[in-house]
Amino acid sequence: MKHLFLFLTALCISVPVVSAEPLNKAKQGVEVVTDKHGATIRINGQLFTRYLIDAGPKPYCWPVLSADGTEVTRAFPMKKIESEKHDHPHQRSWWFTHGDVNGIDFWAETEESGLIVHRAFLTARSGSRVGELTTRNDWMSRAGVKICEDIRTIRVHNIDESRLVDFDITVAATEGPVTFGDTKEGMMGFRVATSMDVNSEMGGRIVNSRGQTDLDAWGQAAEWVDYTGPVNRRSLGVAVFNHPSSFRFPTYWHVRTYGLFAANPFGLHHFKNNDALDGGHTIAKGSAITFRYRIYIHKGDTAEADVAKFYQEYASE
Repeated sequence: MKHLFLFLTALCISVPVVSAEPLNKAKQGVEVVTDKHGATIRINGQLFTRYLIDAGPKPYCWPVLSADGTEVTRAFPMKKIESEKHDHPHQRSWWFTHGDVNGIDFWAETEESGLIVHRAFLTARSGSRVGELTTRNDWMSRAGVKICEDIRTIRVHNIDESRLVDFDITVAATEGPVTFGDTKEGMMGFRVATSMDVNSEMGGRIVNSRGQTDLDAWGQAAEWVDYTGPVNRRSLGVAVFNHPSSFRFPTYWHVRTYGLFAANPFGLHHFKNNDALDGGHTIAKGSAITFRYRIYIHKGDTAEADVAKFYQEYASE
């Protein structure tokens, strides 16, 4: 088992570089194609994202493209671009993980950190209106001990002028009780393009469903958060919605003005600045919890993109 994990770690240095592709009008609908490195998802012939399974210590999506082909997430550490920030290399484009699972840190990328290992594609369906990718993954310690497993589904909708994606994940305590500890370092995260950062020279903006903005949105519970800003002279946004049926709705948000954007229902003592609080949760053996999100990648600011209306449509489903 030790040799297996050395091999898995070695795989993490191999990152297939994917660039945007021109729209091919001959290919209509959402196309989902798997290969040994993961899966490629295209919408009407245009690359939307790659789901990578062997290019790091956890599966993640990179690049993530808007409807006009603009990358809305940071390329680092998969690819070095001079104009980007090169901090926090564990913040890989779009991912799901947590900083304390039975005491193991799956958020960071150190020699002691846990590994989320892809085991199987359960579905890979293309369709004219919706495409779907479902995977099964094991959460492993570096010693080769399985802690839990997840089943995650990425459901991509074919709509005009924007990108709409559902991300559902169920974490199951298959081996024994699993405790998600109270830490701000989690869970479903994006690292937006550097030019979109609130702290950048061009100046992005964070807005949540409660009307809180920028620094004031950090650590707050909200139904949705929208991170907007300029990319290649285009005004774009990434909004993340939390479904009412999701665990501990409405989630708290670990959303930073330097570009981190994560939904995390567990980090109460950090978010409330109160060490007397404990936002951790234990899943009993044989039980599971489910998190549900929708990602809306749009042009324009929050009002122009009707983010609140799109959220209400999602919440009513």
